[in-house]
Amino acid sequence: MTTRQTVPNNMDAFWMPFTANRQFKKAPRLFVEADGMYYTTDDGRQVLDGTSGLWCCNAGHRRPKIVEAIAKQASLLDYAPAFQMGHPKVFELAARLVSLMPPGLDHVFFTNSGSESVETALKIALAYQRQRGEASRTRLIGRERGYHGVNFGGLSVGGIASNRKFFGTLLAGVDHIRHTHDLARNAFTRGQPAYGAEFADDLERLVALHDASTIAAVIVEPVAGSTGVLIPPKGYLERLRAICDRHGILLIYDEVITGFGRLGAPFAVDYYGVMPDIVTTAKGLTNGVIPMGAVFVKKEIHDAFMTGPEHMIELFHGYTYSGNPVAAAAALGTLDTYAEDGLLTRAADLSSYWEDSLHALKDLPHVIDIRNTGLIGAIELEPIPGQPTKRAFSAFLKAFEDGLLIRTTGDIIALSPPLIISKSEIDQLFAKLGAVLRSLE
Repeated sequence: MTTRQTVPNNMDAFWMPFTANRQFKKAPRLFVEADGMYYTTDDGRQVLDGTSGLWCCNAGHRRPKIVEAIAKQASLLDYAPAFQMGHPKVFELAARLVSLMPPGLDHVFFTNSGSESVETALKIALAYQRQRGEASRTRLIGRERGYHGVNFGGLSVGGIASNRKFFGTLLAGVDHIRHTHDLARNAFTRGQPAYGAEFADDLERLVALHDASTIAAVIVEPVAGSTGVLIPPKGYLERLRAICDRHGILLIYDEVITGFGRLGAPFAVDYYGVMPDIVTTAKGLTNGVIPMGAVFVKKEIHDAFMTGPEHMIELFHGYTYSGNPVAAAAALGTLDTYAEDGLLTRAADLSSYWEDSLHALKDLPHVIDIRNTGLIGAIELEPIPGQPTKRAFSAFLKAFEDGLLIRTTGDIIALSPPLIISKSEIDQLFAKLGAVLRSLE
């Protein structure tokens, strides 16, 4: 039973992240409860979750195994030091996670978020190159329109201008390859675009400019989510992997969004069949319930640090809450839930129905592209002249009023529902969204 909660008397103190604060506080949108596929607002309305919260609640909301695991762990061991000490659940979790990865990615380092996972991966890449006698490899390569969190390393390799422009020059020694979006050739593609594998060759341009001996790693999202769902063209990841191999450059996948079943396979590593050297994860690791991230590395990277006297610290990096007991319990409860419901592969069964339902919106007003893979979708809208982002934001507000949560980035609507969604709920989602799009000016 929902307990009705009123709007707080004073909202001024909280500076909200990635939010139009003044607009929000004039007309707040507050959730007070969630269950399964739905949120409940402070005024008692049901809102269908079309975004898995923020790409993270893959198993839906208020799942019993996760709730029970958290409560039990908090009653036994609430915190254990992360440095020079441990607790059983974090080792159990690491072994369970490694078993989900393809052979070779067999060590995991715990963080508290996707942003921290990216920072950790970048630092490990730099330190590894030094450990193997390639100390000149200090350059990091990201991609235009990439999103890798909001810390300085992630912002530096990220390629979304609005996220970067306020924060100065960021890290030195960073460059970017071009993005993969090609609206002219690939509009309304279902799944992987046919054109654009050659965009990976832009890395060769940077090798020629900087010399391979200065480049430590390249980081990309297999599917670029936060910029508006840019799906890798056929052959693109294979080509990028080959270039990295040719020049001794590490390849990092940012799977904070694609990890834990979003594409219809446990990870994009499995889905695309192209092996990176390092993988960053977070979000779906704990179903969004408690902050936690994990970075997977190849055995040879881990083992490069396991030298010297045994009493010495091998990697001077970590966080107070790395592998926190309650977070580890939440992650184990999440993995149990995924296994029980078959959620790490369920998107494969629904992807065709999802794809057809999404592309049925093709001829609606202002729609200039539709993209999809797994249980991810994007609808790109024609911007209002002189008012970029306004059309999509209007759609967001209207959808919320009509009982649907969507996400927008620029003039792109992004969708990533919980993996428990049914076909009837897919119908409901697109019926609501279609009505919203028809109402836009």
